[in-house]
Amino acid sequence: VLAARIDRAGARAEVEAAGREGADRQRLRSAASHLAATRHGLASARDGGTVLLLPLGPGESAAELARTAAKQLGTALHEPVTVGASAPLTEPLAHPERVAPAYDEARRCLDALRLLHRQGQGAAAEDLGFLGLLLADTRDIEGFVDRTIGQVVAYDRRRGTDLVRTMDAYFACGMSPARTKDELHVHVNTVAQRIERIGRLLGPDWQSPARALEIQLALRLHALAEAVVR
Repeated sequence: VLAARIDRAGARAEVEAAGREGADRQRLRSAASHLAATRHGLASARDGGTVLLLPLGPGESAAELARTAAKQLGTALHEPVTVGASAPLTEPLAHPERVAPAYDEARRCLDALRLLHRQGQGAAAEDLGFLGLLLADTRDIEGFVDRTIGQVVAYDRRRGTDLVRTMDAYFACGMSPARTKDELHVHVNTVAQRIERIGRLLGPDWQSPARALEIQLALRLHALAEAVVR
């Protein structure tokens, strides 16, 4: 389920939008109906925007579908169109009661994109990091952990290394290699080598404020999951 809305930036655009709201709704609904027809789905106007129920293509995720829909609708209307998607639904026709909660999730994703100043884009909860845990109708904690630190966890399991524990200690020590080596009782060069390896696995921006926040949350959730298993 996807929620779509035309977005314009700036105060002048808001004044223009107020006078064109009815026309915009009709244009968006027409473009969404055409998109739905080409993908064998459904489209309808709702809450000042448009709601679509579209099937996923082979190997396609909800996030990819949202991005595709935002691009196609924006191209058709020559306006930025923001699209939020719910997690995939199974057999929606057999279980119509699942559609309304999925639409609410899609709307929350749409609202989050606008608050994050990502107008004209498409996304599902899985694109929004820890915010996705709050926005999703179901809490996919395992999926969040896997997307955030899964490569490091898998590396430790394959190689018998201690990168996850190193990350945890590194953040707990204020991202200080000197304090981290004391916490782990290893040489500072060992900490430096592990941090370099983590950067290769997670990307060079893993210590940026936004990524670091998500990684620390994922580390806590991973530790809780491991404790439950034990």
